[in-house]
Amino acid sequence: MNCSISGEVPEEPVVSKKSGLLFEKRLIERHISEYGKCPITGEPLTADDIVPVRTGKIVRPRPAQAASIPGMLGMFQLEWDSLMLANFAMEQQLHTARQELSHALYQHDAACRVIARLKKERDEARSLLALAERQIPMSAPSTVAANASVHSNGKPAADDQPGPGVRNVRPGISPNILDDMTECNSVLSQQRKRRQISPTLAPVDALERYTQISSHPLHKTSKPGILSIDIHSNKNIIATGGVDTNAVIFDQPSGQIISTLSGHSKKVNSVKIVPRDDLLITGSADKTVRIWQGSDDGNYNCNHVLKDHTAEVQAVTVHATNNYFVTASLDGTWCFYDLSSGLCLTQVEDPSASEGYTSLAFHPDGLILGTGTTGGLVKIWDVKSQTNVAKFEGHVGAVTSISFSENGYFLATAASDGIKLWDLRKLKNFRTFTPYGPDTPTNCVEFDYSGSYLAAAGSDTRVIQATSVKLDWNTIKTFPDMSGTGKATSVKFGPDAKYIAVGSMDRNLRIFGLPGDDSAMEP
Repeated sequence: MNCSISGEVPEEPVVSKKSGLLFEKRLIERHISEYGKCPITGEPLTADDIVPVRTGKIVRPRPAQAASIPGMLGMFQLEWDSLMLANFAMEQQLHTARQELSHALYQHDAACRVIARLKKERDEARSLLALAERQIPMSAPSTVAANASVHSNGKPAADDQPGPGVRNVRPGISPNILDDMTECNSVLSQQRKRRQISPTLAPVDALERYTQISSHPLHKTSKPGILSIDIHSNKNIIATGGVDTNAVIFDQPSGQIISTLSGHSKKVNSVKIVPRDDLLITGSADKTVRIWQGSDDGNYNCNHVLKDHTAEVQAVTVHATNNYFVTASLDGTWCFYDLSSGLCLTQVEDPSASEGYTSLAFHPDGLILGTGTTGGLVKIWDVKSQTNVAKFEGHVGAVTSISFSENGYFLATAASDGIKLWDLRKLKNFRTFTPYGPDTPTNCVEFDYSGSYLAAAGSDTRVIQATSVKLDWNTIKTFPDMSGTGKATSVKFGPDAKYIAVGSMDRNLRIFGLPGDDSAMEP
């Protein structure tokens, strides 16, 4: 008689009281412990329902392979082969474990260095604070009068703050600054008329073959998410802003983090690189803007903390002169700053609306500013007069991103209902895309520097060929979301569109390009 489970003669036979079926004891006991029922009939079965069967000692017949010497040699050969395969698999696992251990040790060493640096900075700050506390009682009487006129980052000192509902008095944009921006506008406009597409720009057939070539974990795992990306085109340096309250400076050719900038207390919504002076500007949900100065050793120091907004700072954009920048906030204002001093020259509010600003960008010529609001409205501003000169309606939900084309004619905007393209010459919408459906917002749109391509980020990342008002704008390439979050939040073209940087709601910065293309890595 054979076991009803294995089909072989049982060594310890038992029989079921309910079904009368014969089983191997160890097999049926394991099955009962896992499922509590008969494996054949499916009836409930317990260990008390099986009865051992007393039989004589069972001698298993010798298998046919062991009946001859050649057969036994064949069995030994099979056993040897299995042993060698198992040994090879274990060696592979050992090699992988060694690599993971080496990587973990490297990360541990880097973390120890960062911790040591932070402890040193903390001790220095404590020493300075203690010194300041000792000096304050001595200097307070002599500085009371002076404090009335002291200003910090364009704001009065705490004792001189205006009352609720009253905004600080700003010096305004001076005629010299207006002349500087007008001259820049004239030069760039003339250059645009003679502008030609760079011969080194990545062609369409190359973009069609782009794939993910690297992934870099830049931000903390405890608070994952990259919200903003900017690229220093001359040095191939990438800046990212994250949910973990940090901004990261990353060297794309080497794949190494240059510096991690800590100081904000909430998520960093926007980062902008100022190429000329090795500066970085960050805007955060903690209502502040910080200006960071790079040093020769690769570290970045915070030069200014700007506290002119009363709500979350959503976006930052830099003027073409690299001398000024603008910030936009959910408090319904945008601020125009002098970059070198960090002084807020003017703070503009639209008295006809109470919506907050969620995105903004300078026109390439620098005299026009575009802003997006929480109510789906796109506003075009004359920077010289700080007046609203045009409004584009049609979006549903907050305008998440704005990008001007380098040709100066097209504006791309994104919201929860998709992408809209606007002709600035006729001030009208000429094309609408809904790449992700009504329930999936488009989080970012970005023209490349030549104005030949438009990238969109949502549930995936797409590259669209930019043409003209009358021709179709076709999707060249779609990169699926590799983060597992289903939400790509930011996208940026590298120099000559040789690669594309994508941030999403995990901690990784992903680079898409041609595999083995070294030119994409060269600054």
